Amino acid sequence: MPYPTISFFFSAMTITDLTQTFADDPAAARADHPRVSPAALKDAIAGGGELAVLDAREEGAFARAHLLFAVPAPLGRLETVIDRLVPRRNTRIVVTDLAEDLAHAAAGKLLRFGYTDVSVLAGGTRAWQAAGYEVFSGTNVPSKAFGEVIEHELHTPWITAEALRLHQQRGDNVVVVDSRPFSEFQNMSIPGAVDCPGAELVYRIGEIAPDPDTLVVVNCAGRTRSIVGAQTLINAGIPNRVVSLKDGTMAWLLAGYALDHGQTRFAPQPGDAAQATARERAARVAGRAGVRHIDAAQLAAFEQQAHERTLYRFDVRSPEEYAAGHLPGWRSAPGGQLVQATDAYAGTRRARIVLADWDGVRAQTTAAWLAQFSGHEVFLFRADPRAAREAGPEPVRVLRTSAAEAPWIEAASLSALQARGGVTVADVDSSLAFRRGHIPGAWFATPEKAALVLDHAGPVDVIVVTSADGVLAQVVAAALRHASARDVRALLGGNARWQALGLPAEAAPAGSAAAARVLTGDEDAWYSAYAYEDEGRRKAEMHAYLNWEIGLVDQLGRDGDLAVKLVDYRKA
Repeated sequence: MPYPTISFFFSAMTITDLTQTFADDPAAARADHPRVSPAALKDAIAGGGELAVLDAREEGAFARAHLLFAVPAPLGRLETVIDRLVPRRNTRIVVTDLAEDLAHAAAGKLLRFGYTDVSVLAGGTRAWQAAGYEVFSGTNVPSKAFGEVIEHELHTPWITAEALRLHQQRGDNVVVVDSRPFSEFQNMSIPGAVDCPGAELVYRIGEIAPDPDTLVVVNCAGRTRSIVGAQTLINAGIPNRVVSLKDGTMAWLLAGYALDHGQTRFAPQPGDAAQATARERAARVAGRAGVRHIDAAQLAAFEQQAHERTLYRFDVRSPEEYAAGHLPGWRSAPGGQLVQATDAYAGTRRARIVLADWDGVRAQTTAAWLAQFSGHEVFLFRADPRAAREAGPEPVRVLRTSAAEAPWIEAASLSALQARGGVTVADVDSSLAFRRGHIPGAWFATPEKAALVLDHAGPVDVIVVTSADGVLAQVVAAALRHASARDVRALLGGNARWQALGLPAEAAPAGSAAAARVLTGDEDAWYSAYAYEDEGRRKAEMHAYLNWEIGLVDQLGRDGDLAVKLVDYRKA
């Protein structure tokens, strides 16, 4: 069976459309914009001011070669991601791509959104590399590289898959703790493991392993969250022996062992005594890392200064707790994922990050790690239990460059229209999701290349654009309708609504006729090693991925710009 792929970006999250429209100026999209040389950008990265380096390519293309601190902000998805990544409109932004192919169009769109300090990397990533600077592959590289530095410098202990298997077969006093989000754990897990995402480890470990003689093994899908998770518990000073599972579930599969699927074991909430102990441990960890606490007055001052100094406010609790009630205007960023993928949440370097601390544990341990590598100023804010709260998933402001909108079409109406003929469906969400299942007969293209679908449509066809939940589809459909003068509509509720109604879907396995309807290849997709069905290919990709992660330490040394300030908690 094919193993599940790692999800990318925010395409699967529920989005509340808080649309903000800006004046449409097509000339700004076509114009050249100020360029900055590779040497000047290198100096800016090493300097002391705020800076956002945005890569305008889709994530698959980005992941093949990019600058260390570049953040993927695809041209066709800017409307839905930029307000979260770079909230301050006068932030200095440098846009890059491979060779100035998309950067000027992205810069023009940013200017129309109201950003005021936008330039383009002259010659793009190719010129950066030609200038002798380091180019990285992969995603969330600063965070993953940090995990490797932790193991390299602090000598985080580990155990092999074979040794863990032997412990389990003998019935030894051992517990396997999976530090990934619950959705990833459900997809695949080590037999007998219990899920406890990274920020929850210190919070819940007293309930998972109350016996100090229990060996605690922390695992993830690869290396980073295993290492960071194990070192988190070690830094907190729990009495147990703690190790990471070397190379995670990849090592388990490479050793020839089977993984479980569909498991629902989750670490229990801590009782009063366990939580009090966890709070003491977390406070020591944060204090040693130099994390500062702020009160409501200081937070208000930061908020008033947000037009001149970028401010990110993150709630690091679980998505379920966030949805049940969070501080107004605060974003959801589960602590383990915030450390694992900091660049996906905060696109501006050297910003202020404030974490909401509800229980005295999870925000403190998360803040301690961010303070050691992120380059941001990190603060803790204890939320007043009496403060007003908002309920529901994180709202996302969608920026627009035109007041025009495309008409909506209901899923049932699209199905009826397909039965009669004269309609072409353009899916712009994710080629990975498209290959797993999509509206029958649909074509896939990345958002900025959606016009390619018109070449396969009848001259009078209705064009229906769909995405995960319809939000991106409306953005793309409006632009396509304006540019083509065709009857273009957006599918209300997107693919999620289509599926919820039980309407038919088709897959697009490699070599199929449906696969040929993927018009932009894998530009948007960075394939997990788990995605390959052929066992030999899957194992080769796993070995390559693990070697890549380990090699990041040497790459960081050559690049020289990731300022890691590790705290050795073994020393007084």
